[in-house]
Amino acid sequence: MGKGILGVVAGLAVWMVVVSVAGLVLRAAWPEYVSAAGTMTFTVSMKVARLSIGALATLAAGWVAALIARSTAAALVAGALLLVVFIPVHIMLWDKFPVWYHMTFLLSLVPLTYVGGRIAFDAFPDFRESFAEC
Repeated sequence: MGKGILGVVAGLAVWMVVVSVAGLVLRAAWPEYVSAAGTMTFTVSMKVARLSIGALATLAAGWVAALIARSTAAALVAGALLLVVFIPVHIMLWDKFPVWYHMTFLLSLVPLTYVGGRIAFDAFPDFRESFAEC
């Protein structure tokens, strides 16, 4: 149980780090994005970039959670927690983004963390015996 909790917490921390670092890179590389960020008037390309960062961070969170916990269930828990945290955020931002944006982000959290966990499982065959399959 301790490894499971540690895996979930580490996965969530990795999610925050990946989003933060990728966001800084995006802002440094795309001055128009910085201008749009203040008013949240993003172009479609900017929205896709934001969703891509979220997807990468979510995959990484699942990968780390599963690798540390030796369980793909930890990846699912991390994804479920991300969903619980972000539903209220997206409700508050509902009028700032189109429905497709909210749905893409929210509906991808749990599946992408699971995929990240499966990638960890498949990438480290020596750990397979200690992985608890869902």
